[in-house]
Amino acid sequence: MKSSEGARREAGEPSPPETPPGPTTTPRGGDEALFVTCPSCRGPSYRKDVERRLLVCGTCGHHFRLTVEERLRITVDRGTWQETWPGLVGGDPLHWTEAPDGPAYPERVAAARAQTGHREAVVTGTAEIESVPVALGVMDFHFMGGTMGTAVGEKLARLVDLARETRRPLVVFTASGGARMQEGTLSLVQMAKVVAALVRLREACVPYVCVLTDPTTGGVCASLAMRGDVQVAEPGALIGFAGPRVIEQTIQQTLPPGFQRAETLLLQGMVDMVVHRGDLRTSLGRLLRALSKAPDAAR
Repeated sequence: MKSSEGARREAGEPSPPETPPGPTTTPRGGDEALFVTCPSCRGPSYRKDVERRLLVCGTCGHHFRLTVEERLRITVDRGTWQETWPGLVGGDPLHWTEAPDGPAYPERVAAARAQTGHREAVVTGTAEIESVPVALGVMDFHFMGGTMGTAVGEKLARLVDLARETRRPLVVFTASGGARMQEGTLSLVQMAKVVAALVRLREACVPYVCVLTDPTTGGVCASLAMRGDVQVAEPGALIGFAGPRVIEQTIQQTLPPGFQRAETLLLQGMVDMVVHRGDLRTSLGRLLRALSKAPDAAR
């Protein structure tokens, strides 16, 4: 049985107060679009200034959540992105036509597609990062909390197999609330399917770099996100299986500050690097060249 927090996350509803969502899209007009409020320091900033800093708060360094398009724009070499399996979508295996906590599942999926412009919670494809060819997956938290259903699991498994077959390094940006409860056990099976594909990838000696962004939780954290050869995290990202509120309610104790944040996980050896967004593309390029023994792009 899932917790109420897990249900909210997997339904794509707003995050709890400890990880308030921030603005991630370009202005759409109106006075309210000119300024944004940082959810960490609560300070106002001119939106254009925040965008010039790659959607990072200039006061406290808070990293706002990105859309898929924003992530691709600041990560991959221009003109190299080619999407794979854009039409692969899931169904409604449980016929979830009535939901006590909101709209029926098909309606939620339709709303997420209209909001994001994507058909599922992960976008996969091939690209180059600092001239290194990669197989790339970007999870979209704006699509029902980035939850992993049958289509997301299938696209990720295919992407891993593509990386193995073409011997391109695999790079995945994770942002998810976990498994998609509206697809029941079928969503949980995706964890095993993706992990099995990653085992084959490792046996083939093809490198895998996982970039954990805010938030990376639930079944995605327990499977895909924690199996990289190198674990990279963005500053302040929430990373863990259960959310802090659920843990506090379970153990009846107050958690220490920074619990399950990227910086704490770095100290505990759970991630290898915490990299500022402004340095992430360059850091990935160095990592990928080292792991794949590709020549330096500057030569």
